[in-house]
Amino acid sequence: MTSNSPLKTVGLLGGGVIGGGWAARFVLNGYDVKIYDVDPQAKRKIGEVMDNARRAYAKLTLAPLPNEGTIKFVNTPEDAVIGVDFVQESAPERVELKQELLARASRVAPSHVVFGSSTSGILPSQLQRDMTFPERLVVGHPFNPVYLLPLVEICGGDKTSLDARERAREVYELIGMRPLMLQKEIDGFVADRLMEAMWREALWLVNDGVATAEEIDDAIRFGAGLRWSFMGTFLVYRIAGGEAGMRHFMAQFGPTLKWPWTKLMNVPELDEVLLEKIVSQSDAQAGNRTIRELEILRDDCLVAVMQGLKQVGFGAGETLAAYEKKLFSGATDAPRNIETPIEVQRRRIPSDWADYNGHTNDSRYMQLSSEALDVFFRSIGFSNDYLATGRSFYTLESHIRYINESKVGDEIVVTAQVIMLDDKKIHMHSVMSQTDGTVVATGEHIYLHVDTKLKKACPVGTELLVLLEPIAKAHAKLLKPEGVGRFVGQSVK
Repeated sequence: MTSNSPLKTVGLLGGGVIGGGWAARFVLNGYDVKIYDVDPQAKRKIGEVMDNARRAYAKLTLAPLPNEGTIKFVNTPEDAVIGVDFVQESAPERVELKQELLARASRVAPSHVVFGSSTSGILPSQLQRDMTFPERLVVGHPFNPVYLLPLVEICGGDKTSLDARERAREVYELIGMRPLMLQKEIDGFVADRLMEAMWREALWLVNDGVATAEEIDDAIRFGAGLRWSFMGTFLVYRIAGGEAGMRHFMAQFGPTLKWPWTKLMNVPELDEVLLEKIVSQSDAQAGNRTIRELEILRDDCLVAVMQGLKQVGFGAGETLAAYEKKLFSGATDAPRNIETPIEVQRRRIPSDWADYNGHTNDSRYMQLSSEALDVFFRSIGFSNDYLATGRSFYTLESHIRYINESKVGDEIVVTAQVIMLDDKKIHMHSVMSQTDGTVVATGEHIYLHVDTKLKKACPVGTELLVLLEPIAKAHAKLLKPEGVGRFVGQSVK
């Protein structure tokens, strides 16, 4: 196994909640997957996870995603790992089951193929026991939903090689994740040990009638949880120490660690009384919302937080920004074929874009055209680095024509054509079509290049013109798109 080895196909052992999340993350990042799962409903369930993931990614980033990978369901663990470049195991948390799966799969997978296990607490040394070439196994512990949350804990066992750890890091970074490289093997790893401590205390609070499940969640989501999403624990407490920092905080609050506030060393007996209390409170908290509806709500909230953090370049927002930069890098080269309108984006219509008729809302075509042309501009070097020089494009005028209908789930292809280019302005036209070529809408926009500090027009940078001018010259030879220059209310001939 070597770092920088190609990654095209991934074998997934297990397609439940976690395995389905892995499938979505790999597929939406352009990688094929082969899935082994004994659940006869696995195909349906993973299909629903894929729908939710597509919806979330449409909200998460404007960066152009690669063409989706494929999903193939197979009948044996051996079939899942033949011809793949990486394996991710996500079977139920039973040591014997995981050991058997990994042993069977490792006997047929080439020695260079690294195995990652999604286990949330089983030591990798235990999982390696019966494997062929056990040095290639690492724990790659993700967090639900796998397709959105970037953290993955990488932990090696007694026999794990450094190459295997580095290959796992490389693979996870390729799909936009933030690997945490653990230096020591430990039950529960890092994140789950922290969550377990809070979970034990939460159970006691419910057991003792101090708070309900909903009240405990409120205590987290309206308080410390908001800080944890970007600063964790130690950095938050450092700030709490004021100018004197962590030493002052520990001197002031360290003694309270000896107070009998928590019950972290034991757990309440999970008898039928406590179980019923927890279940009934959880049912009341969820109300009439289904699991899929709760997943959508969770995803929307995560996307909002991550996008907000991206604006300040910190925490998970920093990871998202790096992921977007990688995605956009695929569009930064000059378009290969400039003799025709350039395909700049493909996007499925998400459910929240539908109007009362079940069709795509009018305003979304403006969004779709604008976002697609943003991809075009990035392809000719209009990047954050360019913006940092104090130069940008401002929209002067836009016009959307509505031609045909589209609905939720339709894949829309957007092309861009340069109508006119001078030293300070560019006139662009986009066509939004179904994959069969049916035009659903067109967008026409005029952009002015400005000096953002002086708030006045200025010449387009030569670094952009070197790519823009050949496109403009090629597109000048094309027929003008139908409807270019129309005004609102103009009669149709």
